[in-house]
Amino acid sequence: MAPVTEVGEEMYTLVERMYPLCRSITGDGVRATLDLVGEYIPLRVHEVPTGTRVLDWTVPQEWNIRDAYIADSTGHRVVDFAASSLHVLGYSVPVSKTMPLAELRGHLHTLPDHPAWVPYRTSYYQREWGFCLAQETLDALPDGEYEVRVDSTLEDGHLTYAEHVVPGQVSDEVIVSCHVCHPSLANDNLAGIAVATFLARALARETPYYTYRFIYAPGTIGAITWLARNAERVERVKHGLVLACAGDPGRLTYKRSRRGDAEIDRVLRYVLAASERPHHITEFTPYGYDERQYCSPGFNLGVGSLTRTPYAGYPEYHTSADNLDFVSPEAMADTLAVCREAFAVLDRNRRYLNLSPYGEPQLGRRGLYDALGGRSDTKQAQLAMLWVLNLSDGEHSLLDVAERSGLPFDTVADAAGALHGAGLIKA
Repeated sequence: MAPVTEVGEEMYTLVERMYPLCRSITGDGVRATLDLVGEYIPLRVHEVPTGTRVLDWTVPQEWNIRDAYIADSTGHRVVDFAASSLHVLGYSVPVSKTMPLAELRGHLHTLPDHPAWVPYRTSYYQREWGFCLAQETLDALPDGEYEVRVDSTLEDGHLTYAEHVVPGQVSDEVIVSCHVCHPSLANDNLAGIAVATFLARALARETPYYTYRFIYAPGTIGAITWLARNAERVERVKHGLVLACAGDPGRLTYKRSRRGDAEIDRVLRYVLAASERPHHITEFTPYGYDERQYCSPGFNLGVGSLTRTPYAGYPEYHTSADNLDFVSPEAMADTLAVCREAFAVLDRNRRYLNLSPYGEPQLGRRGLYDALGGRSDTKQAQLAMLWVLNLSDGEHSLLDVAERSGLPFDTVADAAGALHGAGLIKA
């Protein structure tokens, strides 16, 4: 795993700042989160009205919450939204009443197998209210009357999402998507937001080949809304990556796109293997994060998913144990490094045509060997030139060359650049 770096600490600070906010699929918590991200990179924020048809879905009413609690007969708050945004069932409708514990139990959610943890639960599309609490808290509640209050609104408003674009040399796009709809869950989803944000900052300091579009949207309905509103530009999307669970201590996991052999799939497989990081490659399934929307059959985009421990793969998932102690600057820095390595390969991966394909062209008289004299990997670089020349038939990419030759991709790409400069190959 990458060592603690300044960028790792900066990402952790962003996660800390976002952590207390109550996010959902709509509402002011999403806007406040995007405001924080907007301090790091410029965002274009979109507001889509309630009732808007988006593919087979409809943008729901907007939910906002100010306060919620359960108080005992003395007025003591035994469950308090102010202590954690997880304590309220997401999208709870307003309620203000007093009821016995026996009746209240039907609205309470716990995790008996982890009695000290608070679960994350929602009721987006059914009008319901409820509270989430630790099982040990529930077990300690005596029978009696309890005041129950949820000070929330559920009314026509908007769904909010945002984009950040890093212009490239071409209009073909790489999308990087993360979800912004979960409350106080540090790994799922705040670490992914932080990694995406600092990846955007890093790319903006370069001159990438592709145009990179970063999408910050609520899970499922947000990605569907983006696709519905961008149907005419989807053909520009050549590659994509969904980022989530980016800060836990587990090994990296890459989930292939629906295609299975998209270029992004090959690049991540190569980069993870070449880096010798502990990792796992999984096949596509139509379950998980928003890769399932981008990879739905009508779009079938080449979009994979990068996590550390994957969706629902760790006990702390969707519980209060997914907190600031569960993520680390080191893990986020490592995830960011893999993204940067992968996009560096993706950006330089080309197919070339050998313009002198009959026999081996004389490299020495073109000064190509001399140009490599100062490199520490001179012999590798010379061999890379021969491999590039041999496989530059218009069908093999530089990634093909690297995989077949066993040479580092950067060495192969540098060789291609030298050969192109000498007029021996063309893109």
